[in-house]
Amino acid sequence: MCHALLYDPKFLALLLRIDHELAAQTRVDGCHCGGALHRADYPRKPRGCPVEVRPDHSARLSFCCSVCRRRATSMSVRFLGRRVYLGLAVVLVSVRPAGPTPAAARLGMALGVARRTLARWRDWWHEQFPQTALWRAACARFMPPVAEVLLPGELIERFAGPAHEALMRLLVWLSPLTVGRGRPAQITLHEGR
Repeated sequence: MCHALLYDPKFLALLLRIDHELAAQTRVDGCHCGGALHRADYPRKPRGCPVEVRPDHSARLSFCCSVCRRRATSMSVRFLGRRVYLGLAVVLVSVRPAGPTPAAARLGMALGVARRTLARWRDWWHEQFPQTALWRAACARFMPPVAEVLLPGELIERFAGPAHEALMRLLVWLSPLTVGRGRPAQITLHEGR
């Protein structure tokens, strides 16, 4: 897998643009109570991104309802839940077909990912991710089946195309996991490639 995408400003700008599109859709959908959504981003201190693009990734796009004051956070391709590292970093560093790959290990060291953190990420991929509604809804659609012990590596391989397109598609596919329990994500699966 091409770890250079983590340092590619154009790819990171593409992820930011996708996040803005997801946020615009959240705003159009509005609040469940019918109130208007106002922009209420919250700060993030992202790890795993180059210093020159860090300001672009220092806020999670979110909204607040004008009536019920409930927060409506849009899905994201930049952040994977509440993790402080970019979702791209979590995916790339967690890849291991049979133990850490040399490239993933070097990337983890370069990003300063502690071994315990990496172990938690891998545990999440192998134990918690297979229990998510997203995975339960989609796992049968992969032929041949994806071996859960090889996640996320084998999952990345299922998204065809050049590395930047495959990773972008994977991050978009994972985006329903990035919203909290308060606002269930609508998981829509489309036929075809």
